[in-house]
Amino acid sequence: MRIEVSVLLPFRDARETLGEAVESILAQEGVDLELIAIDDGSSDGGAAVIERLRDRRARVVRTGPRGLSRALEAGRREATADFIARMDADDRCAPDRLAKQLAVLRERPRVGALGCRVAAFADGEEVGEGLQRYVRWQNGLLTPEAHRRDLFVEAPLCHPSVVLRRRALDAVGGWRDEAWAEDYALWLRLDAAGWGLAKVPEVLFEWRHRPERLTFTDPRYSPERMRALRAHFLAKKLDAPSVTVWGAGKTGRRLARALAAHGVETSRFVDIDPRKVGGTARGAPIVGPDDVRRGREPLIVAVGARGARDEVRERLVAIGFVDGHDFICAA
Repeated sequence: MRIEVSVLLPFRDARETLGEAVESILAQEGVDLELIAIDDGSSDGGAAVIERLRDRRARVVRTGPRGLSRALEAGRREATADFIARMDADDRCAPDRLAKQLAVLRERPRVGALGCRVAAFADGEEVGEGLQRYVRWQNGLLTPEAHRRDLFVEAPLCHPSVVLRRRALDAVGGWRDEAWAEDYALWLRLDAAGWGLAKVPEVLFEWRHRPERLTFTDPRYSPERMRALRAHFLAKKLDAPSVTVWGAGKTGRRLARALAAHGVETSRFVDIDPRKVGGTARGAPIVGPDDVRRGREPLIVAVGARGARDEVRERLVAIGFVDGHDFICAA
């Protein structure tokens, strides 16, 4: 039997939910898989949950407490398939998830990472409105073009819902243990290397949210570190000494500061508020929308008010600006 997909499932002290997650992978239909469960220093005996299943497709790799990125890299070294899927120890997926994702990846050879639409849930409580809004935004991005358009706004893929093309993952060096979110950094590196990101337009994954999730507790996922990560890759993509930033509020000013750390200065800010026009931000003049011209220098749209990004995008496209070429939306 030739293994089609290697599923990497890192876990630490997740005994309560691990069995459910593992079972949802082993119940996948129409695909030959191996499940590599990486025990990242558990103290609750979680590995026994998998070993008791006595399923030849599943094996446990023990690494000691090394952290998520290093655990995933240990799993990558063990993986044998051309496609590598992710799964977390507290999530669930539909039985046709992997088969549908593999079918799309085989049809689209330039897609390096393929997610799916997800449904967020939380045990015994409602999912907060902020998280629901983020999931709706993620689920609205389906094509490689849509992912590329909003890549510098926020991480566009739910990490544990993704299947990666092994060749693409290897080409960008896999997961790295860095000073910022390992998943978002991976999406940015794949994009920089010319690989597409996309999703299956179906809800095939249930994403459990807990207050202790790394997203909420690890400083590498803080707004400051996420902004620094975006600025790091955005500066390389722009390859320009200066930019115009549409948005003189906190979002625009903070991004300008992060870009300046990489040698990219903001020559001027654009704002629709007449009270701001004519003033300065970070020493740069604030001008009105009528002063924006194509080709002057890269234009970054960095506005924080809900709905404002889409309004600015529509306004620019209406006057002939090309999204992703003449301007980039970021946060």
